[in-house]
Formats: sequence, structure tokens, C-alpha cells
Amino acid sequence: MTPGMVDLQWNGVVLYPQGYFSRGVTVAARLALPAGWKYATALDADSPGPDMIAFHPTDLETLVDSPVLAGANAAQVDLDPGGPAPVRLDIFADRPDALVIRADQLAAHRNLVREAYRLFGGRRFDHYDFLMALSDQISPIGLEHARSSEDGVPLRYFSDWEKLAGERDLLPHEFTHSWNGKFRRPADLYTATFETPMRDSLLWVYEGQTQYWGRVLAARAGLITRQQALDLLAQDAAAFDVRAGRRWRPLQDTANEPVIGYKAAKIWPSWQRSADYYAEGALIWLDVDTLIREQTKGQRSLDDFARAFFGPAAGEGPVRTYAFEDLVRALNGVSPYDWAGVLRARLDRFGPDASAPLDGLARGGYRLVYSDSPNDSFRLDEARRRGCDLTYSLGLNVDQHGLVREVAWDSPAYRAGLAPGAILVALNGVAFDADNLKDAVRAGKADGAPPLELIVRTGDTFKIVRIDYHGGLRYPRLERDLAVPARLDDILAPHARRTDAG
Repeated sequence: MTPGMVDLQWNGVVLYPQGYFSRGVTVAARLALPAGWKYATALDADSPGPDMIAFHPTDLETLVDSPVLAGANAAQVDLDPGGPAPVRLDIFADRPDALVIRADQLAAHRNLVREAYRLFGGRRFDHYDFLMALSDQISPIGLEHARSSEDGVPLRYFSDWEKLAGERDLLPHEFTHSWNGKFRRPADLYTATFETPMRDSLLWVYEGQTQYWGRVLAARAGLITRQQALDLLAQDAAAFDVRAGRRWRPLQDTANEPVIGYKAAKIWPSWQRSADYYAEGALIWLDVDTLIREQTKGQRSLDDFARAFFGPAAGEGPVRTYAFEDLVRALNGVSPYDWAGVLRARLDRFGPDASAPLDGLARGGYRLVYSDSPNDSFRLDEARRRGCDLTYSLGLNVDQHGLVREVAWDSPAYRAGLAPGAILVALNGVAFDADNLKDAVRAGKADGAPPLELIVRTGDTFKIVRIDYHGGLRYPRLERDLAVPARLDDILAPHARRTDAG
């Protein structure tokens, strides 16, 4: 909540009788808002009175799944004119000038609806609302619901469009959850009451495959370019290419993170691992997609699985649950293979020889490489965070003032004794400057170059740290392998025709 906006999540304010299934409790909610405010929600309501909005009675499960976004500055955009169901972009902003949306931006968001319908073969809702908060004050959020999503993005989402490509797979991700997660849901993630703890064994499907489709749909819709998609994928691949935590913790175990401490800060995330079932899960599904395409000589793909497993053909009802065996059976229906073996190998493997799941990149016609200059997405992300990211060289990520944000486990910076929370005061006898640090790393590649010498402050203690590194600057990017078909390019290309109505 801010003075000009509120994201009302009913689960934060509701009390309900114990001993009943959530979907068996009927609620007639009412809401009072400041004068002049507008609101958006998936709930149906009578015309607002002078003091109160009266929502139609609904079950508790639907109420909690239908938040309300409201504020003083608002605009609503129809994303599927003439389509089979209303799909609206409900925009609320800290300032009215942030609501302006260009024609090409509107077209990309409308393409998202067409591409999603094409992917899943239809819709799972009678109407859908993207509840979009453009704000630098309210907490950012991405949260899925059956007929809506909470989409918190920076205030300048539209006005700084070219600088925020990394933010533009949020809406595709949450929209995908209407099919993957809200309709088809892992059995241990569906509970009869809200006080019953969920289990999370299949989050690498619920979130991992959604992460995959979020990036793919963003590219297909034109929310990001093909090159931006490749650049962002390079960053994900590189992060897991150096993930030291794989030595002791398999990806499957990270699905337990919401139970054992999802919100707890990780001091050494490269070693501890956290919610890796998102981005590493997406790499696994790229592996599966390209393997299907290779096995069927391009005749089938993960699109066919998504349509059969998550789409209208998957059956009726508000929720259909599944287990690992159902997933394997559906994949075999697309292309017979040892899918159980493929998935378990990628989910359960750990140890010193366990590598990141990058086979999908290679099979897609690309290889992960490192160069001495960042790609545009990396550069813009680094600038927006106002820091210096040398993760793949020194193993160090610092802000503009020299505060160490992260140190990669077993990296040169780690072996020199640096840790998160330290402050870099000086470099080679001169006050710290991020550009000077990059210059020094670049110069350190020369024969006979001395180690970097840093004055480091931790609390009230100062010490000198020397990093003996001579590998130069290293930034991830994807390089085309011309010996392999460009399957990844095919995956990212638009699939829906402009005439498709869904």
C-alpha cells in the first residue's frame, strides 16, 4: 500500500470458519476505497455505491484467488478486441504520465494473448485481468491467479521500454500460470484448506516450465526481441554453469525452498542454492523441447505437450491435479522416449562432476561462450542496478559505492577472503571506482601484471586483500553453432498469425 495505490490480497485480511473446504465457504465481500479511486479485479461486483463496493458472493477459494488493485491513477486497455473472452490490461501508476502506452507496446501485449491461445489451444477463463502496478514505491510482485495476475513493474515500464527488457517476461509468466498451475496443478500443491501446508515436489514444472514459456512467449509476442531473449538466456545459463552448490544439492531439493526458508536471505546463494527450480527448471524444459524436436525431425515440440496437458483438451473443472507419472505419460504421448530417465537425471544429480543442464542450448544450435564485453541485456541490467558485476571473472558483484553484494563460491574473490557486506575502499592505492576496477581487471591479463590490491572495510576493521587473477573480463553470450539446426530460433519465432482469434 502507498498513499496512491493499494494491492489488496484477501488472504491477508480474511477470517474464515475452520472445518470446511475453502471452496465450500461462501463469502460476500465489501470494499471501501478513497473517493475518486478506480479498481480492477477478477471478481464480479454490483455498481459501486457512494461508500462501498459490494462483490457478488463467491467461494473462499475464488475470493483469495482474486485480489483487487486500486489507485488514483488508472487506465484500462482491451488486449483482445472481439476475442472469445475479455482480456484487460488494468494499469495503475504512481503518476498519471506513466500510463501512456505506445502503439507498438500495445501491439506486443495484444500479441501475447494470441500467442498464448495458440500455444495452449484456447483459454481456461471467462475473462482475465492483468493487474499491473507501475510503481517505484509499492513492493514489486508477480503472482498468478486463475483469472488475473498481480504484475508489479518499475514506474517507467513504458517510458524506459528499451532499458527494461528483463522485466517484460513477467506478464507472459503469470499469464501462463492460468494454464500451468491454476488449472493443471501438482497434486501435492493443491490443498483443501488454506491452513493445510502445501508440498512442492513438482515446482520445477509449476514454475520451471512457466519460466520457460514466459521467456518464449515474450519473444514470440514481440515484448522482447530474439536477441534480447538469447542474451537473457545466456545470463541464466552462465549463472548455473558456475553454480558451485550443485556439488552437494540437486535441483529437486530446491523445490523444498518455500518450506525451509524461501524468504530467508542467502549470504552465499551460489553455494546454498535457492529457488533454482525457476531458471534452471527452464533450462531443463529447453532441453526437453529441443530433444522432442530432434527426435521427431521437427514435426513435434513441447508446444504439443503444452496444448495436450494444459489446454482445453486436458479436461473440465477448475483444477486438475497430476503426478510425475502423468507428466511422463503425456510426454510419451508427444514423442516416445525415456522421459522419466531424462528428467530424473537432471533433477537428482549432484556432486563434483554434476554439470548445468545446457544440452538444450547445444541442441538448439547455440553454445555458451564468454567475451570481454557484455551483451546489451547484461549492460543495461548492470546500469539499472548501479553496480559492477564481475561474477564470471573475479567472482564479485558490487554496487556503485563498493559495497560487496555477492561473492561467487570458490571464485578468485572468495579465495582471497572477500565476503558479502564488505566495502571496497580503494583499488591499487586509489579510491574505489567501478570503472577503474574493470580497467584493472582488463589490464591484469597482461604478462607479469601484479595482483589487484584492495583496501577493504568490514565494520570498523580495514585490511588489504590481494586478488591474483589474470583472466581478464568475462561476460556470457550465446554463439551460433552452424553445424546444428537453429532450433532455438524456431522456438522463439512468432507462432500466431494476426488473424488468429484464439
